Amino acid sequence: MARPVVCISRLLGAGGREVGRLVAERLGYVHVDEEIVQQAAAGQGWAVDQLADVERRSTFMDKLLESVTLAGGAEGYMIGAVGRLPPPPTTADRDSLRELIRRSIEETADRGEVVIVAHAASYALRGRDDVLRVLVTASDETRRRRARSEGSLDDKQAAKAVRNDDAGRAAYLKQFYGVDREAPTHYDLTLNTDRLALEVAAGIIVQAATSG
Repeated sequence: MARPVVCISRLLGAGGREVGRLVAERLGYVHVDEEIVQQAAAGQGWAVDQLADVERRSTFMDKLLESVTLAGGAEGYMIGAVGRLPPPPTTADRDSLRELIRRSIEETADRGEVVIVAHAASYALRGRDDVLRVLVTASDETRRRRARSEGSLDDKQAAKAVRNDDAGRAAYLKQFYGVDREAPTHYDLTLNTDRLALEVAAGIIVQAATSG
């Protein structure tokens, strides 16, 4: 059956962000990324400055709650210093934000015809028959190469960025969804972009989303 909701989980340097945009364009769906957390923050009356990619922050909860001072949002990764730090977040803070993000994901999915990139949406929406859950991945070598070219990093910086990204992703999935180890079987479709062009990967996802 056709899937009106496509969730794309991505690793740094795997090309998932661009794949998500291509899929949304080809399907005529709404593309949603940082808006998920901005919507969640607004629901709590917060204003968030320089949001990082939610799935990729090893200390996401602490850093996000450090950053809720000025309005706005930035696509991509958080760069630069954070201002004066508030007290460490409480368990209630964590639970509240987790629930707000989940609710924002669910409300977005309920509207249909949407491509949701990152934010562990595949886990938040698991069990729903109207969702196609996709993982876009690649080898460490490919990811480091793309991180170098996209972020103007040297070899050492690119390797560190990939390591930190993976650690942050694992910590987020563990903290928010109790996932000890992410596996391809958690997804309906897993695509390796080592040799698979991003346009081809997008085409495969579109076909899977529209097949009866």
